[in-house]
Amino acid sequence: MRAVTVYRVDFGWKTKVPIGAVLEKRKTERANNNYDLLRLARRIFALDAADAANIIIDVNQARRVILPEQTRECLAG
Repeated sequence: MRAVTVYRVDFGWKTKVPIGAVLEKRKTERANNNYDLLRLARRIFALDAADAANIIIDVNQARRVILPEQTRECLAG
């Protein structure tokens, strides 16, 4: 699993404020992985339809594995 940070962008101040994270559970790369994560983040964190344009994810971070996956050895011990 990969955790991808979700940001709310303030275009006036040109800042990104982290507001949460979404988990990518797909093990293989598909055509719409990043777009689907962005849609999920907007569905969860946007306050209204106009605020959805201010929600972004860090695409570079999406490829970095930060959560270890559980294996049988981890579950057995």
